[in-house]
Amino acid sequence: MLRALWTRYREFVLYCLIGGSGVALDCAVFAALTYGALWHYQVANAVSVSCGICNNFLWNAFVNFRTTDRMWARFLSFYGVGLLGLGVSAALLWLLVGRLGWHELLSKGVILFVVTALQFTLNKCITFRRRHV
Repeated sequence: MLRALWTRYREFVLYCLIGGSGVALDCAVFAALTYGALWHYQVANAVSVSCGICNNFLWNAFVNFRTTDRMWARFLSFYGVGLLGLGVSAALLWLLVGRLGWHELLSKGVILFVVTALQFTLNKCITFRRRHV
């Protein structure tokens, strides 16, 4: 039974674990740039988010989906999906916190599930789609 569950959900579980590593890297780079290098927080955020996206792309390409052809096209697609996720989370935060008055952390938790599912689906179906020749 566990083997069947693992086989069915392997890519999603790995996607989430890899995403966690990207978040950790993002936070570490952000802290180093804002507190160590004294960069402006918006510039540091752009760099740290990009580091997290790059980390996640490489791990997903080589370990999770094992799809390494057309790497530049796949990277651009993955980066675009990452930016889309950032936009969706910002819009949902605005709606849930700013308009509906939800608590910030509750909203962030709900949004995390929504955005993870959206990004996984887009990356599985578009970014890491295998081409049959």
